[in-house]
Amino acid sequence: MGKQLIISLSREYGSGGHFIAAQLAKRFELPIYDHNLLDEVAREKGFNVQKLNKYDELPKKKFLSRSVRGFSNSPEENIAMMQFDFLRDKAESGESFVVVGRCSESVLQDFEGLISIFIIGDREAKIRRVENVRGFSRKAAEEAIARHDKTRRDYHNHYCDIKWGDARHYELCMNSSKLGLERTIDFIETYIKERTEK
Repeated sequence: MGKQLIISLSREYGSGGHFIAAQLAKRFELPIYDHNLLDEVAREKGFNVQKLNKYDELPKKKFLSRSVRGFSNSPEENIAMMQFDFLRDKAESGESFVVVGRCSESVLQDFEGLISIFIIGDREAKIRRVENVRGFSRKAAEEAIARHDKTRRDYHNHYCDIKWGDARHYELCMNSSKLGLERTIDFIETYIKERTEK
């Protein structure tokens, strides 16, 4: 692939967004950065990844943290900034990749090769998917969707000027429930090919 391609995919919990991102990475033969991004950061910095994981994709605790001369004592904020720097470094090096979440549509907005996508889903379809994939009861699935989406929204809105899920700030927003996961992936693949060939 000649031109740089960065696929930033954010998603509602239960929409199948992570699966879609992984399949797009396979189809375009690109590395994917999701939970493994923290592994990469830990390896680069010589940190213990298990200790970092509990702070991943969380907003800083406002009442327990403070910044002095640009340095924060918030582990959540420091880990977020390390991940943002990692993504910028990869993009600046010219690498093409897929990234799931991590405010990437905002962090990487200045790169011409960026295609930002937000995946939503119908409530019932998301509940069924979480029930099936996680083995949860309906009540547990509903609670998981509400909890994860709140965490993602809080994290994103803490670090970004744009609001999580606001369609005006993504290039493409899709409801994966309408076509199903495979046809949604087909549609996005076609869109990306058309978009990058123009």
